[in-house]
Amino acid sequence: MHKSEICIIFARKRTIITYTYTNMQTSKYLLASDRDAEWGLTVSTIGKEHIMPGDPYPTKGHAYGYYFYVDRGRTLDEYQLLYNMEGEGVFSSAHVKNVPIKPGDMFLLFPGEWHSYHPLTDVGWKQYWIGFRGKNIDDRVKAGFLTPEKPVYRVGFSHEIKSTYEKAYEIAQEESAYVQQTLAGIVNYLIGLMYSLERNIILNKDSQQVDIINRARQRIRESLEQDLTIQDIAQDLGVGYSSFRKLFKEFTGLAPAQYQHDLRLQRAKELLSTTDESIKEIAYRLNFESPDYFSSKFKAKTGMKPSDFRAMNR
Repeated sequence: MHKSEICIIFARKRTIITYTYTNMQTSKYLLASDRDAEWGLTVSTIGKEHIMPGDPYPTKGHAYGYYFYVDRGRTLDEYQLLYNMEGEGVFSSAHVKNVPIKPGDMFLLFPGEWHSYHPLTDVGWKQYWIGFRGKNIDDRVKAGFLTPEKPVYRVGFSHEIKSTYEKAYEIAQEESAYVQQTLAGIVNYLIGLMYSLERNIILNKDSQQVDIINRARQRIRESLEQDLTIQDIAQDLGVGYSSFRKLFKEFTGLAPAQYQHDLRLQRAKELLSTTDESIKEIAYRLNFESPDYFSSKFKAKTGMKPSDFRAMNR
């Protein structure tokens, strides 16, 4: 057994209460004002624990509403994002049952969602967590980026994730002014990192597919002023158009034609800002069907006519 300190921080009163327990666990609980909530995301707790093989679990010292019995589980009124660095365990929720938690796994708890988790008794684990709530994260759940049906993310060991949790813990302990805004940014970064890391791991398992997409993106960028279609690119790469389009969208989030279209509009902004070429010349240079078509697409994308954009940026 090892000793550790558990600090509870009350942000408004700037009071720090420290408890000492025999388990390797340190937790911090923060308050947020109504003004903080308007930022879109607030952090309520952050901590880390190292459970040795044979240690009792859960550890003591949690604030009211956070402690739970493994066999009963619990329901929180916030999100929590946990990262398991070492050891193994099991996670269950209302949507998934007995999911193994391995080193390098992150799992997300949802408000109002029953859950329970614990390390394997003969293995233990070392993990970080951060709890938060707000419209910012609610919107991502509504959009389907994050779902209770898929709470576990296999991201592997990441020094970046570990150091980000450590930085958040350090910031919470310092309790400087506007700490909630800083911690909100860290939570957003952690979620984005988790989301992208897992998808890149999956996509990168097939190096041939990654190579195809990288070559395709390079061809598109180099041919913005050429009459080169996406079908031509797929054919040159030896891939069927439908499968290429599906793979490209999975990798980039955009259909290849949309990717090409948006890059041409981006290039148009550059030409409007740095050259004296007419709008007609720019439209045909970038292979738009007509100046009118170019102008309508440019306005749909930027909210401004090309001429107005040029006037504003010259």
